[in-house]
Amino acid sequence: MTGPGAETKMQFLFALRSKGVTDKRVLEAMEAVDRGPFVRGIFSGRAYEDMPLPIACGQTISQPSVVALMTQALEVRPRDKVLEVGTGSGYQSAIIAKLARRVYTVDRHARLVREAGAIFREMDLVNITAMVGDGSFGLPDQAPFDRIIVTAAAEDPPGPLLAQLKIGGIMVVPVGQSDAVQTLIKVRRLEDGFDYEELRPVRFVPLLEGLGKD
Repeated sequence: MTGPGAETKMQFLFALRSKGVTDKRVLEAMEAVDRGPFVRGIFSGRAYEDMPLPIACGQTISQPSVVALMTQALEVRPRDKVLEVGTGSGYQSAIIAKLARRVYTVDRHARLVREAGAIFREMDLVNITAMVGDGSFGLPDQAPFDRIIVTAAAEDPPGPLLAQLKIGGIMVVPVGQSDAVQTLIKVRRLEDGFDYEELRPVRFVPLLEGLGKD
């Protein structure tokens, strides 16, 4: 598997920095994980552009700058156990796997979990557990989590996910009632409640309950 050339990689990292990605560990993870294998078919030639692209099951792979900004907001530490809701292509999981001790990622589409799992094995990312399930309910068996990231938009931060966040933990989730207007929210769990911070406007597919048809 050949990755991007030096110039492409330099432009890729420059685009991230110009969008406000300043965290050194996040930039190193973005540099270490080749986006190419996560983009298939006719769009594979555009893997290193800062744009979202279609993937299977009517989903998208987020643009790299959004992946990096969400990861930066998550403030992942080396010993953290992270839950990702919405595996999608697997790209976001792979980035977080470079920063955390353990990543659990769940998606309602079996095909996406299968294809992402194959890439994780190819990349030797042994600290990711990918599974099929309804991510809106989290993973109670593995809770609590130090960090939770949601890559689909909900009307409100889902209650079951908030409940599975450790005291002092952080969740990053897009929130909005329409496809057009959503806000990326950073939630920090405190001893006596939750602190909410609005980060930036975003656009994600909706968070749906139940499993996909594949």
